[in-house]
Amino acid sequence: MSFRILTLNAISERGLERMPRERYSVDAQLTEPDAILVRSADLLSAEIPASVKAIARAGAGTNNIPVAKMSARGVPVFNAPGANANAVKELVLAGLLVAARNVCPAWAYVRGLEGDEAALEAAVEAEKGRFAGWELPGRTLGVLGLGAVGVLVANAALGLGMKVLGFDPQLTVQRAWQLQSGVEPARSVDDLLARSDVVTLHIPLTAATRALIGGERLALMRPGAVLLNFARGPIVSEDELRSALDAGQISAYVCDFPSAALKDHPKVVALPHLGASTGEAEDNSAVMVVETLMDYLENGNVRHAVNFPDAALGREPGTARLAIANANVPNMVGQISTALAAAELNIADLLNQSRGEVAYTIIDTDGAIPERVLARIRAIRGILSARVL
Repeated sequence: MSFRILTLNAISERGLERMPRERYSVDAQLTEPDAILVRSADLLSAEIPASVKAIARAGAGTNNIPVAKMSARGVPVFNAPGANANAVKELVLAGLLVAARNVCPAWAYVRGLEGDEAALEAAVEAEKGRFAGWELPGRTLGVLGLGAVGVLVANAALGLGMKVLGFDPQLTVQRAWQLQSGVEPARSVDDLLARSDVVTLHIPLTAATRALIGGERLALMRPGAVLLNFARGPIVSEDELRSALDAGQISAYVCDFPSAALKDHPKVVALPHLGASTGEAEDNSAVMVVETLMDYLENGNVRHAVNFPDAALGREPGTARLAIANANVPNMVGQISTALAAAELNIADLLNQSRGEVAYTIIDTDGAIPERVLARIRAIRGILSARVL
């Protein structure tokens, strides 16, 4: 069995080399691909071929992929959660220090100085007080979102002597185990904002989080607080943030998402989306997502999909495998089993998982699955996709 993989961006060779070329054709010009590998290319308005069985993003966010449309087609969308977490964590810490010590305004001041050494020294001594900052120990950092990045940032801030508050209503058991005991849980978003000197955002952009940090919540923050946004730009309301910056309620905004409205504001440091821009992060993301994609194409196993449930089943030698995505409604497994039984196919193993409106089923049978049986299963109302491996 061979697969055709369309790449829409430059994907790290460390990841691409994981795919054996005798089984995988990988190119940026392929037609009728089995899967798409992407980083930042915009697929929201693109025509995605009917042949596509999966889309894999070598990164964490999937805002450039029409996830809902792919779900309706029974196509999983994979990402690489945590693969770039260390890179983002380090940039967040850099942003924290830049804000605390007024590094960018001070640098801009020095670069604008003119004159000889004596004039330069006099100007520096006369004006350096304008850029006096503050130290981290004893200050409170509020971490909103305790996923892979948020946990690393929270733990690192403790090591720098800061008091750390964290809030995440969807904190997983895995992340809770990784979180150091010194991180204090906040009761709510508002509680975290009101008690922090610095707030750092590590939440996804959804309908619920768009403009989550607006005028009312900015007013809750301590006067002169710092806001760090290395998550997604629209989580913060730009107009209301500008007002808070102008009023001195917020002393600095450091983000990874430049915008025309804010990039030139004297209290804003905007970076050109550098969070995952390290060689290590690109390698890690590509390796992780390629291995995930290969396991899905070859074995039907689902891991790290943003729209499908996790589902992985070991394979017994001599069995055929059926992988099915369907609407999460009653009696789907029963109808599929009936179709297999009518073809006198014995089920050797079965796994069924659901996530929201989508369910995913892996079935191993003791005999080969004829095309007519696959066609009958595909014809069941509610089946989104089905394939034999």
